[in-house]
Amino acid sequence: MSTYIHIGRFVATFGIQGELILKHVLAKKIHFKKVEAIFVEEVKNKYLPYFIETAKPKNEEEVLIQLEGIKSKEAAHLLVYKNVWLQETDFRQLAGKLAPISLLGFTIINKGVKLATIEEVIEQPHQILTRITLNNKEVLIPLHQDSLLKIDYKTQQVIVNLPDGLLDVYLE
Repeated sequence: MSTYIHIGRFVATFGIQGELILKHVLAKKIHFKKVEAIFVEEVKNKYLPYFIETAKPKNEEEVLIQLEGIKSKEAAHLLVYKNVWLQETDFRQLAGKLAPISLLGFTIINKGVKLATIEEVIEQPHQILTRITLNNKEVLIPLHQDSLLKIDYKTQQVIVNLPDGLLDVYLE
């Protein structure tokens, strides 16, 4: 079974030929070369593939995309505000190394102790939150200048020094 990673959403249509603007979190200009399809979550946990005809980056957060079978502004409008997902293999190929979302799958290490694997990255104005599961409970770990010690891309580890008592809030 494929693993899908949420990369953004369609935010608007463009022109009259059915092009869409995809706002993404991949932190670099994306051409979607070698990516056959993106996936739209039509129903919870059900992903429909849409094949890419063309993709032109507007900037590091947006790409203008033409999908196969979407040839009018009206057809494209049906996809506006829909979340867009990639298969994990395509995601790893496209995500910028410095993009916070590239930390998905990394292991969080706190004071030398392995906590868990990062399951979600939530970007906030002054910090990044990572979601892990610890003792069958959802735990949010903040990554900011006071807690983040190191990101080791080779070993896929995020080394943190969390404030005393932070994990106790979740584990009581």
